[in-house]
Amino acid sequence: MAEPQPGLALRFQRRFLAARPLRSLPWPELEQSLRTAPDSALLADILHKTILHPLCVKYPPSAKYRRCFLTELIKKLESTAAEPLDELYEALADVLKEEESTHCYKNYLLPTGDCVSLSESTALISGGTTGLVTWEAALLLAQWALQNPGVFRDRTVLELGSGSGFTGIAICKTCQPRTFIFSDCHPRVLRQLGENIQLNGFIPEPDVPWSIQTESEGQKVEGENCQNPKVIVAELDWGSVTEKQLLGLRADVVIAADVVYDPEIILALIGMLQKLSTCRADRRAPEVFIASTIRNPDTYQLFQAELDKAGIRWQMIPAHSSCNFLYDVQPDVTILQLFI
Repeated sequence: MAEPQPGLALRFQRRFLAARPLRSLPWPELEQSLRTAPDSALLADILHKTILHPLCVKYPPSAKYRRCFLTELIKKLESTAAEPLDELYEALADVLKEEESTHCYKNYLLPTGDCVSLSESTALISGGTTGLVTWEAALLLAQWALQNPGVFRDRTVLELGSGSGFTGIAICKTCQPRTFIFSDCHPRVLRQLGENIQLNGFIPEPDVPWSIQTESEGQKVEGENCQNPKVIVAELDWGSVTEKQLLGLRADVVIAADVVYDPEIILALIGMLQKLSTCRADRRAPEVFIASTIRNPDTYQLFQAELDKAGIRWQMIPAHSSCNFLYDVQPDVTILQLFI
């Protein structure tokens, strides 16, 4: 019995790591081997060379696959009346307690040859938020930014509702801003956002200063930080942020993507824009660009109507008919420049 066991276990390991369908596993051979090895020695060998193998622990297949694998293995074991193996049941218990992975990694190739790598949710809505995935308007806004780098070069950029961070990271990698302020209000989004920023080689400031820098300080670092922008992640609630705090950020450009999707948050967004318009002191008002995917025309028209009511002028920026980052059907996306 000593000879065939390693060979069968090795075949299990190879097939398991390749994540092939369960029916491809040699169940008849396993059952026959178990019948001739009731002490479960073979099963222990298989278990350690598959589920408990260091490579499987470090790069595990999905929890669903492991659960099916272990369940079927237990069924075959029980059908042979062999002595139960505690490690097998413990492994199954661990998998049952483990939540199926809800995240994946995506790479977006930029025209420069660089890429943006992101951890994203596999579900459109996760943890009570839509901010854990990259939406279409973020992709098109990034493409527009890459085609108009002068808007961002050597300037302080504030992004509202940064989400997974794609647009801001793409701008930081290609448009040479002096400072880029990512912002959101959902704790889980902020946590993933910080991880994505670091994943792409940027180190966010340890604390969120509400006073970025003075004008003279900005002149001193001009040309120095544009190659390596200062990156900040700010928890920014549109309803509670003060005009004084916004003034301290000293934003030259404000951008946002896919923040016009719910009538209930439109008034909060308009209020935020009004705060930006009144907190400029002796500075010029920031340039504002908002990209939106028009999923519900009524919601988008409400946004435009509320802009008009608040006295915020706007104009539509012509966008290219296609986006390099999209391979599916091109959505109806518009970019508005606002004059606050």
